[in-house]
Amino acid sequence: MNRILEKKQLAENVFKYVVSAPLIAEERKPGQFVIVQVDTNYGERIPLTIADANPQKGTITLIFQVVGKTTHNLAAIKQGESVENILGPLGMPTHIENKGTVVCVGGGIGVAPLHPIAQGFKQAGNKVIIIIGARTKELLIFEDEMKAVADELIICTDDGSYGRKGFVTEPLKELCQQVPKPDLAVAIGPPVMMKFCSETTRPFEILTYVSLNTIMVDGTGMCGGCRVTVGGETKFVCVDGPEFDGHKVDFDNMILRLGAYKEHEKEAHECRLEQLAEKKEEK
Repeated sequence: MNRILEKKQLAENVFKYVVSAPLIAEERKPGQFVIVQVDTNYGERIPLTIADANPQKGTITLIFQVVGKTTHNLAAIKQGESVENILGPLGMPTHIENKGTVVCVGGGIGVAPLHPIAQGFKQAGNKVIIIIGARTKELLIFEDEMKAVADELIICTDDGSYGRKGFVTEPLKELCQQVPKPDLAVAIGPPVMMKFCSETTRPFEILTYVSLNTIMVDGTGMCGGCRVTVGGETKFVCVDGPEFDGHKVDFDNMILRLGAYKEHEKEAHECRLEQLAEKKEEK
């Protein structure tokens, strides 16, 4: 059992949990993730990137968005209560070294897992330029945390309610056109956003890492549910990733696979909402 020491809502349907997990906190490296299961008997297993860790306090920080039954159940857990199962750290950590200038691009909920990676590159002596984006100002997260890391922070919102109006790919392209150009880019966010970030850097031949969040069951490479095509080869996100060269990822195939269980997910979530509504009526 992993007790929730702090629970905070960051934006609409976006929650931050600081969870007691001393062994994971001690071993975790930037870019790694955990598998979370709310209900041992019937619960789905979902991957969540470790947004931060404190080995001294024995805690990890998880950021998630309520989008279906499992995340709905996770959000219902109160501070002081526990998450039944958290397995990790899993996946290959980010390869961090002094590259020179690194541009870190985060979209939506992807800003949170980008944070420890940006920290790592800064600590390695890089100049770190961070671009973060969201649909609106209200959905923007981790601004203060990113300010503490970045040499330069650029904020974008789709509707122009805060920062620059437009997508994160626009300032990314501007940075790519500068002389000298960035030495490395890292993009984390929705699959479509990572795809277009990779296409933005491709003409400039800037190595671009993306962190993929696919369907997972066991997180150890046994089920094959997380397979993706990278450079024409089959890779498993849970053990070969989650980070890959974005210029080699077949994003279209990955997006297609992510929709394989949409109807089942929708049905399960609607059933959960009906159960909650019935409980509210009983009260």
